Amino acid sequence: MTNPIIVGVTGASGSILASKTVDALLELNIPTVLVASNPARMVWQLEMSETFGESLERWADNSDFTHYAIGDLKAPIASGTFPARGMVIVPGSMATVSAIVNGISDNLIRRAADVCLKEKRPFVIVPRESPLNRIHLSNLAALDGFGTSIVTADPPYYLPVKTLEDSAAFTAQRVLLALNIIKELPEEFRYGEN
Repeated sequence: MTNPIIVGVTGASGSILASKTVDALLELNIPTVLVASNPARMVWQLEMSETFGESLERWADNSDFTHYAIGDLKAPIASGTFPARGMVIVPGSMATVSAIVNGISDNLIRRAADVCLKEKRPFVIVPRESPLNRIHLSNLAALDGFGTSIVTADPPYYLPVKTLEDSAAFTAQRVLLALNIIKELPEEFRYGEN
């Protein structure tokens, strides 16, 4: 059995990015552990056509899917002994980025991130803020220095992407690439191959 990927969802705009990432992992039969902050659930409600609860119900039908509450610090993913393959925070709020950089592990997402960093496991963050100030940039640079892959949710203008769904699916594939789940982007997301 493949070790699971942890997906943290924070209260930044871009819930579709999290949804597409979970969908992409489950389509590849990758065990997926999801944790969402309370602000993430509120943003999800505003941005998505299905509620967070409906998304959980849809994913719960898949035996590769597990969900933990943000305050469940007794969850297995809070320990370095849990055999996670890596973690992505998508979307990543600047508050979460700051907390991780400063070693604050006051919820399950931040604790799981801390564990991934200390265990030197693949760790990816998809930051969502614009414009970025010097504090944001400094914190992202610090994460990069710790070995984190920073995957921005930029639309692939060089591809025939026409919808937010297409752009979010592209970002999800970039996340899979950064986590070493796939070795190259699928053909439809490569320049010159469409």
